[in-house]
Amino acid sequence: MTSDSFRLDIPFLLDAYRSGTLKPGQVVDHLLERSGQFCAHNIWIHLASKQELVPYLERLDRESPDSLPLYGIPFAIKDNIDVAGMPTTAACEAYRYQPEHHAAVVQALTDAGAIPMGKTNLDQFATGLVGTRSPEPWGACRNSFNPDYISGGSSSGSAVAVALGLVSFSLGTDTAGSGRVPAAFNNLIGLKPTLGRLSVRGVVPACQTLDCVSVFARNADQAQQILAVASVNDDRDPWQRPVPAGSTPLPVRFRFGVPEQHQLIFDGDEAAAALFRQAIDHLQLLGGEPVNVDIEPMLATARLLYEGPWVAERYLATRDLIENRPGAMLAVTRDIISEGAKARATDAFAARYRLQALKAKADQVWQQVDVMLCPTTPGIYTREQISAEPVLLNSRLGTYTNFMNLLDYAAVAVPAGFAGDGLPRGSTLFAPAFQDEALLALAARLHPLATGRVGALADPLQSPEPAPDPRTIDVLVCGAHLAGLPLNHQLTDRHAVLLEATRTAPVYRMYRLAGGPPARPGLIREPDRGVALPVEIWRMPADRFGSFVAGIPAPLGIGKVELADGRWVCGFICEPVGLDGAEDITGYGGWRGYMEQQ
Repeated sequence: MTSDSFRLDIPFLLDAYRSGTLKPGQVVDHLLERSGQFCAHNIWIHLASKQELVPYLERLDRESPDSLPLYGIPFAIKDNIDVAGMPTTAACEAYRYQPEHHAAVVQALTDAGAIPMGKTNLDQFATGLVGTRSPEPWGACRNSFNPDYISGGSSSGSAVAVALGLVSFSLGTDTAGSGRVPAAFNNLIGLKPTLGRLSVRGVVPACQTLDCVSVFARNADQAQQILAVASVNDDRDPWQRPVPAGSTPLPVRFRFGVPEQHQLIFDGDEAAAALFRQAIDHLQLLGGEPVNVDIEPMLATARLLYEGPWVAERYLATRDLIENRPGAMLAVTRDIISEGAKARATDAFAARYRLQALKAKADQVWQQVDVMLCPTTPGIYTREQISAEPVLLNSRLGTYTNFMNLLDYAAVAVPAGFAGDGLPRGSTLFAPAFQDEALLALAARLHPLATGRVGALADPLQSPEPAPDPRTIDVLVCGAHLAGLPLNHQLTDRHAVLLEATRTAPVYRMYRLAGGPPARPGLIREPDRGVALPVEIWRMPADRFGSFVAGIPAPLGIGKVELADGRWVCGFICEPVGLDGAEDITGYGGWRGYMEQQ
């Protein structure tokens, strides 16, 4: 299976638009026709008509492909997120309404030039992780690889639309795993952003304190692009949280936590177990050191979600329908949500106290590791298995997903590869809140090691290194700021991490500058007689860079330094005036070599 006449990677489409070899209208026509080939998958609740999309296309005709970051990029929206002019149903016909305005996140994406192709199928009221809890006339959404298997939910249609090449990316929601389970079962990147990172105004609530908009993408670089565009401040959303100005990136050598062996549950799926072990090996190849971690506080938190009073939030969101038109809901959905009516205020407070205690224990893991790795799900089930055990197996799918929002973690589901049955499995990277970009950068490196294809398509994976996080700056050091030397604390105090030890291009000389203490080196570019010198590159939060530079004494400063591999990075350089009275120490092979001889 291929995506036929063109690729849906964002860079490919933008290049085609710039060159004039493709028009947004042609893309829309092709995708509408292509969607007709997959009617049996039950992907769409409302597929837009060409006429509905004319206003978006006419607007693009007035713009340049260089003026909008998502110019002409087609995307799908889970049908619990409002799109102006398209009905919102949450997979319940009795709930249907026609929104006059876009949800805030949809507005941000269409403002950037993206084209909303339609509203996708879901587990009714986003209650489920299976993708089978959608009534007629829509029905269960089918897995993109094998329709006998579940697609994962609740954001089933959004994942399958990307996996089958009907859109470039899609929006889902993720309260308990709905943005990660479908990603695992359809070979996609599934980004569950930090709670409150993206506005939820215009999203049908499931649990308002835990809901977030999620992203299904072809690769991690694309997910990062969408996150950047969608991260628009919305002062009308009381749940949105400000993004910190600085972020702590992952070091090149990082520690990643792995659940203890008895906490790795695969429900008899040996292929899933083998692929998870492979993911551990892959992270080690990328510079990670595995650390066994007791995740019982996280697993206990996961059980709180449906066994505790948070179900009352789902009841609150759908109370009018349950009390006045109970037959309008699927029985399994109604039965689950109705339990929320039994919760008492004392239950809510007791559960909140329990959660606080569990979070205190769970957060201790971040003293041991930089990031955690877990299976996305224990395994995958057929639709027949789910029909026989709809509640038990649904709960089992949430083993490693239900706790994330309760504990305020960011997460990225990453394809783990394919089993002998031809179906994909997944693993998940997670970290504390607002580490979204760091997780996506690591996912971008992990993904190609597991699989070289996108979704269920024959498209080869295009996964370039993500653009640098604008909240961080890389700094080259060559003297007393090197790891273990006296001024290194000026970096670590600012939460900088060592990225790599490398060498300059062979065009520099090093001088011991006059004056001191402390003794200081100067790096001077002298192409005619320069050599390659050892240096380190550190990554620090951008909001701490100014105070670091302010402390640099003349004649030193920050400029561009060329590395042996041809890159140019910001680093310490010296003005030529600094050579007055300086000693040429190039022959010592760098500052460490010089200091060791003193």
